[in-house]
Formats: sequence, structure tokens, C-alpha cells
Amino acid sequence: MQSLLSRHQNPDNTGLVQSITPERAHWKHVGFDVYHLEPGQTLQQETGNQEICLVLVTGRADVKTSNESWDDLGDRMSVFEEKAPYAVYVPHSDQFTVTATTNLELAVCRAPGFGNHSARLIRPETMGRETRGKGTNTRHVCDILPQTEPADSLLVVEVITPNGSWSSYPPHKHDTDNMPSESQLEEIYYHRLQPPQGFAFQRVYTDDRSLDETMVVHDGRVCCIRIYNSWNKICLNNCSFTFVYRRLRNLVSFNDNIVFCFSICSSVFCYWGSSWDNSIL
Repeated sequence: MQSLLSRHQNPDNTGLVQSITPERAHWKHVGFDVYHLEPGQTLQQETGNQEICLVLVTGRADVKTSNESWDDLGDRMSVFEEKAPYAVYVPHSDQFTVTATTNLELAVCRAPGFGNHSARLIRPETMGRETRGKGTNTRHVCDILPQTEPADSLLVVEVITPNGSWSSYPPHKHDTDNMPSESQLEEIYYHRLQPPQGFAFQRVYTDDRSLDETMVVHDGRVCCIRIYNSWNKICLNNCSFTFVYRRLRNLVSFNDNIVFCFSICSSVFCYWGSSWDNSIL
């Protein structure tokens, strides 16, 4: 089902390369944009009725909101560096201005906001990290904006998957509001691969197989997981968010936040890498 996938586009005059709206995804809440900004280029937006999590995927930038400002944020020039990103939370009825000081890959994660929180910087050292799974089910998770931190709707996660491993095993779903066993989420997966000509597989299906899709995912593509009793599983063979970032070791044989997730809203960044020192995760 190609409508589950969004291809990477060449930057428009604002730097936009990916744009997922609730209307485009055929759901109610979550939006997601990716911008590639050149040094000196500025992105300015109002948040309206949404809360925003700005993730500096790569590069450096000055970030301002109505009442806060931070200069020259960021120190990760590749998603495959062994570092967590900088991020900024912006509440609803606010605004933000991002000015790139280097080449910048910026993710703008959106969900309904209710004005219960203040704008704040989310530093890499405050992000929780853990290794999940064993063997070929191993993945390294970085919680950019977990449900334990102040936010109204968003959950934002990075996942780094070693070569030959599944990113989301066992298959799982988020279409039922039954906490703590299961949360209802709209999930967006943003995939990065190295080398960029590599590919991964993402599988989405329902118990009755009325939805039964296995998708080839390329660098920079987005996959939307809708709420309809669907199961999700991602695998990358011989290679290694949802932001999903993956570094591929053997190109010839070849995987929910990027995932953002919280209650009704989710986004994931996925990175796939060949080898990682667990002490840094």
C-alpha cells in the first residue's frame, strides 16, 4: 500500500523535503515535517493549536521562541555519530524561529497542544537511553521526548538498529487505549540509511490480513502506521528511528519515532548502524 509511504522530495524554497499532515495520513492528530536548511536560512512558524518538538537531526542552529532563545545548538553532523540530538519543545499559541548556522536537517513534530507547558531546551544528556532485545532483535533506544516528560500529546524516540537486527520485534500494535498494556498511537517512522542507496523492509498487517503490506523503505522516506488493528515489524538484513537510522554494512544483501509517541500521537526516528558501543547508549 504505497499510501503508507512518503518519498523524500527535493527541497522547496523553504527547505521542506517531507511533509505529513493529518489529512494526508488519513488520521486526526499527528503531523511531521523535515527541512534541509542551508547556513543562514531561516524557518519561522506559529504553533497555533499544536505543540511542537523541534529535533536537530544533524547540524547546528539558533532557535528562538516567544520568550526563549538558544544560540548555536547541536553538535551532531551525522545521525550515525554516537550522539543524541538536541531538541526544543514549543507549546501551542507560541512561535519559533530556526536559523541554520551549518547545513541543518530539522524535524518538526506536531500534535495537539493545550498550553500546559513552557518552551524548553531538551539537551542530549537528559535523554534516556537503553538497549532492548537480544541477538538479532537488539536495538538501541534514545527517548527524546518520552511520556514521563512534560508534553500534552507528543512522544519522540530515536532507534538505532545494529546490522542484521529487527527494529520492532516482536510485532506489536498501538490501536487500543488500554494502558499500561497498550496505548493508542498514530505512528510516523522516519528512516535514514547509510549508504543512502541501501534499503530496508517494513511490514504492516492486520490479524485478518485485510491489510497485509511489506514495503521497501529507502533513505529519507516516511512510513505512517494508521490505527486499524495493524501490527508493525521492521527488519534490516545485513545492515544496520521512530526516527529510524540504519547503517548498512553489506549493501547487496539486504528494516513505530523517527517515532513520536504519546497516548494518541507517535513519531519515531530510526537509524540503522553496523556496530555500536553499548556504553554510550
